[in-house]
This record gives sequence, structure tokens and C-alpha cells, in this order.
Amino acid sequence: MHLAELNVGRLLAPREDPRVREFMENLDRINGLGKRMPGFVWMMEGDSGPGTGNTDAMIDGDPQYVPNLTVWEDAKSLRTFVFDTIHKQFFARKAEWFEVLGQQHFVMWWVEEGHQPSLDEALERLDMRRKNGDTEHAFGWDYLKSRG
Repeated sequence: MHLAELNVGRLLAPREDPRVREFMENLDRINGLGKRMPGFVWMMEGDSGPGTGNTDAMIDGDPQYVPNLTVWEDAKSLRTFVFDTIHKQFFARKAEWFEVLGQQHFVMWWVEEGHQPSLDEALERLDMRRKNGDTEHAFGWDYLKSRG
């Protein structure tokens, strides 16, 4: 089994706005690093061209939502990318570019090797976690730690 993850953020301003420029200008750099990491399998990507990441995949018709959907060989590979690379510096600065969402915005779940989850599937998993907390079907980092 591989590990899928969805992380949803909502930009403080439209993606062309100077307030989110630094984030937008670094999307390709950070996504490119992720794709080169050991254990990386797949990433949902958009069609808007360089420097836009997957910002064209709207949630509820809102262009300021930025969903990040990836698949990794295992939790260790994802954890290394998130917390042990330059990604960590951008993650620590998320409040500069993203709204504080009033509900859970991150979820992980296990997928069969070769499966590329759709955004709808990922949003269903996120909804599961919001409604039920951590379960074997939709979980966060603490759940993984508790399982060893």
C-alpha cells in the first residue's frame, strides 16, 4: 500500500496578488523538490502552466483554495519531505499566505499501489476525518505515530 495525502489551504488573496507572490513564485521549486524525493510516487497537477501549481483545481468553485494531493511509498518518505527539507520553512510561514481554516484541512489514507486518487475522492476522505476523527480510513500524523 502507498500513502495518499491531501492538504487544503485557502490563499489570503487571489493568486496574482502581491500578498501571495512569494508563495506562488516558489510553488514549482517546492513541488519539484517533492517530486525528486525518495519515496515520491505521484502528484495531482494543474494545467495553468509554470508557477501555478495546482491552483486551477477549485474547491466549491473558489479559485483561492489550493489543494495539494500526493501519493508516497510510505509515511517516512512524506514526513522527510514535509519536515526535513526547505518545505519546512514554507510550512512554518503558511500564516503569511493562507487563511486559518476553521476545520480540519489535512488527511492521509492508504491506497493500492498504482492508484492516483481524484480530488473528489480526497475531499471525501477529508470529510470522513472531519466527521469521525482519525480512523484507519482517514487520519493525520498523530494516528500514524500511535500505530508505530
